Amino acid sequence: MSRSGNSTLVFETGTLSGSGLGEASMTLTLASQRGLVLGFAVMGSIVLSAIIILTYGNLAAAYSFLGAFAVALISFYRLDVGLDMLVGLVLFFDEFDIPGFYAWTLSAGYFANLKESSYLMGSEWAVMNPFELHLFLLFFIWLLVVCLRRNVRFTPVTLWPSLAVMLLWMVVSLALGLQRGGDFLPALWEIRAMFYFALVFAFVPQVIESKAQIRTLLWVMIAAISIKAFQAIARYILGGFTTQGYPTLTNHEDPVFMTTLVILLLAFLLFRSGGSQKAALLALLGPLLLGFFLRQSRAAYASGAASLAVFFVLLSKEERRRLLKNSAPAILLFSLYCAVMWNSESRWAMPVKLVKSGFSNDRETAGERFYSNLYREHEKYDLAITVRNAPTIGIGFGKQYDQPIKLVPIPFTLRDYIPHNQILWLIVKMGGVGFFLFWLFFDGIVYRGASMVSRLQYPYLKAVCVMAVAAVVNQMVTSYYDLQLTYYRNMIYLAALLGLLPAIRNLDPGLSGNPDAERADEGEEI
Repeated sequence: MSRSGNSTLVFETGTLSGSGLGEASMTLTLASQRGLVLGFAVMGSIVLSAIIILTYGNLAAAYSFLGAFAVALISFYRLDVGLDMLVGLVLFFDEFDIPGFYAWTLSAGYFANLKESSYLMGSEWAVMNPFELHLFLLFFIWLLVVCLRRNVRFTPVTLWPSLAVMLLWMVVSLALGLQRGGDFLPALWEIRAMFYFALVFAFVPQVIESKAQIRTLLWVMIAAISIKAFQAIARYILGGFTTQGYPTLTNHEDPVFMTTLVILLLAFLLFRSGGSQKAALLALLGPLLLGFFLRQSRAAYASGAASLAVFFVLLSKEERRRLLKNSAPAILLFSLYCAVMWNSESRWAMPVKLVKSGFSNDRETAGERFYSNLYREHEKYDLAITVRNAPTIGIGFGKQYDQPIKLVPIPFTLRDYIPHNQILWLIVKMGGVGFFLFWLFFDGIVYRGASMVSRLQYPYLKAVCVMAVAAVVNQMVTSYYDLQLTYYRNMIYLAALLGLLPAIRNLDPGLSGNPDAERADEGEEI
């Protein structure tokens, strides 16, 4: 927000009071303001002209530059809005393709290395992707503000010593793997999602400090995740209301995100909060559940059940009683549905069949999922044998795990480095030491968040806190069955949610100990 007077302009970089950057603004004279605007205009015009010339008039490249330039300007103007855009784009764009479907949310290349562009092909320096440039831009702006301000106070990052030790051991495991002859590029794919998690996890508390900012970020999440659900539904409709034999109509990660929104809605309903966001989620519940179903993921069903269990455990006795009372009809209908459809071959029985196939190694019961189950069993055996060869410090990143049972080829180029079961993958790569450090951090986060829930006075913040805690369990259960911990989208989303915990603690008088903690606007439901 800018406030102009006769001769000065206050150029704000977001509401950063709690981090000590606060009221972080740079006061510019009117002449400086004009010079800054002129400088940006000239620089932008030069670069835009160069892009048009170098790409022989490619307007798509020019529009992409204009979009990136606008994102940069907005981020300079409001750093919190820049963060909202980062999270929104991460959730909106696709990191991997969906077999059988063309998606411009993938072809836009937000997660693709710049050197994959025909204009930069072969350029060894262009190894970064737009997402990484976007993330580092936000850090550059934040560091610039820090350098320009005095008396800076940083919001403490939750359990940062534990996080730092875990990341340090990951670096040790990387060095160990490379020293043993591992490959650098596969190693980079293995670890960088976790490091991006750490960056965003540490960055969010420095920027998000008000209930309004939390609410805005959640709106961004709701909108982007809902769009992914509608994408899947559109493919379902265009396919004649069938999956056309495809294993999925959406991304691996999307049902994980949708589960967290369902948890948020349940928390809003139970805590009588949420206002317009609760109304929006109620309206979107049908599309979100259908999008969840169209992923056809057994891992998503398992993690969804675990998330509901976490939600139930976090409630007080009175809240559990109310939940069971109000949800009894839905539980009864769901039980009847499962009983009726248990042995059915109807397409309406697909959710039940997916659950059954996940628990059975019998070919008749598992059906078409039998070979998927068998592959995973062989994969787990291979991982177990590999662990026995390096139980303490692991084999290191960049090293292929042993395959005493040779796995059949699958369309995943890194399958010899990154297995489906990414919980066992951790102990294979980092050994017992790294495995312990990983769970020390994430168990600590769950404990810290769970201990906050019962003491929070504001229902809205309590609902967000419950969502964040459930998201950790949701992520880890899914990671036991499927690729998750090495995906950017998952880890950035999880980091954004967990990064809200310091803001929640500081904003609620029940935790901050400050009776004058930020109050709700009049008429605002929190």
